[in-house]
Amino acid sequence: MKKSVLLGLSGLMLVSAAANAISVSGQAGEHYTNLGVGFGTESTGLALSGNWTHSDNDGDVAGLGLGLNIPLGPFIATVGGKGVYTDPKNGDSGYAAAVGGGLQWKIGDSFRLFGEYYYSPDSLSSGIESYEEANAGGRWTIMRPISIEAGYRYLNLAGKDGNRDNTIADGPYVGVSASF
Repeated sequence: MKKSVLLGLSGLMLVSAAANAISVSGQAGEHYTNLGVGFGTESTGLALSGNWTHSDNDGDVAGLGLGLNIPLGPFIATVGGKGVYTDPKNGDSGYAAAVGGGLQWKIGDSFRLFGEYYYSPDSLSSGIESYEEANAGGRWTIMRPISIEAGYRYLNLAGKDGNRDNTIADGPYVGVSASF
């Protein structure tokens, strides 16, 4: 019984995601870079995402997320979670299971505002006290499939066992993305 339910849910996920677009993106801030990939992140239904954020001063974070995008008038609300591998420069490597979500507002055919927030407490992480990530900005599609974006990213790994906090990202960024 369990096996047939799991197969059915897996098939439903693939059917739901079949019409969604794939996107790749890159952003650069003063002390960090972020590379991302998404599947269905700009349309309703299931969305998969992955990213890698690097700071020369504070370490690396790599994450894989699953969310559900829900239409709310001109907005798309996302609820979901991320599995995150953390590798702070000062502290132990580990993981975090973060929950959160976001909101997108599509204005016309070529402009979109967005924001998201994810958090993992000590009980859902190892090697760190907590994981906190926030991102907000705007994206302008200059010519499909190319978009440029600007925003602000904050990603902090709170230190544990006497280790200092590692702020992977904290500042404005510019970026480019392509959606297919």
